[in-house]
Amino acid sequence: MGLSDVGLTPHTVVHLIVALGGVLSVALLVGNYELVRDYIRTTPCLVGFGIFTEEIVRPLVDCEMCRKLNAVAIERNLSQETFAEKYAYSGIPVLVKEGIVNWSAISLPTTTEFTTLIDALNGISDERASCQPGEKPWYFGWSNCHAGVEEQLRKHFQLPDFLPANTEGTPMDWIFMGSPGPGAPYISTSWRGPSWQAQVSGRKTWQFVPSPECEAVCHSFNVTVEKGDIIFVETNAWYHSTFVHPGEISIAIGSEID
Repeated sequence: MGLSDVGLTPHTVVHLIVALGGVLSVALLVGNYELVRDYIRTTPCLVGFGIFTEEIVRPLVDCEMCRKLNAVAIERNLSQETFAEKYAYSGIPVLVKEGIVNWSAISLPTTTEFTTLIDALNGISDERASCQPGEKPWYFGWSNCHAGVEEQLRKHFQLPDFLPANTEGTPMDWIFMGSPGPGAPYISTSWRGPSWQAQVSGRKTWQFVPSPECEAVCHSFNVTVEKGDIIFVETNAWYHSTFVHPGEISIAIGSEID
């Protein structure tokens, strides 16, 4: 679940956290210790794990990273040297056009047996799964950490060519799939490092929004990723959402790097 699922933006989360602290502080100032005591006693956690907790413990972003950015950088034939010099661990999002080279994943059928993803698609009708007119759009992402599945999946893709030879990937791969319409809601991930995402089917627009502490000096912007493109971004430094354009179902494969 993301911020927009509960009607919040990154900035309102901060305001709500401050408001919660303010209410408890006022209660103490006016001597209403029972209110504070009862709240603490009846609440297992002062702030439940989820959106609010993640926002509280999220490391602050260095706003110098995005101060001069007005758009996602776009590259073609990006070399490992240029990537290491300009983009690696910089916080600057970069779109590599036609970055997918010799991946069998890009030629695999885009249809799938949705019933094998029971948990993700529970309750979705055949009409909705096949994107029939009038049906509500759907979008989901899931990670794989099963060694056997990883072995089969990685027969169809590899680390992008622009990543330096000494790049260490993680054993967890992500797959994102969705019908035309709203995709991922505004989120800022808790991943430790940067990540890449390759668009193997469909067309998807990413919207980037700076963290609340940087909103006064940094800009929001978007970029459209076409089939065959790869986007590289530090998703823990940017709030982001996606929108799938009409046409093919959107399928993207991605992973994190250390």
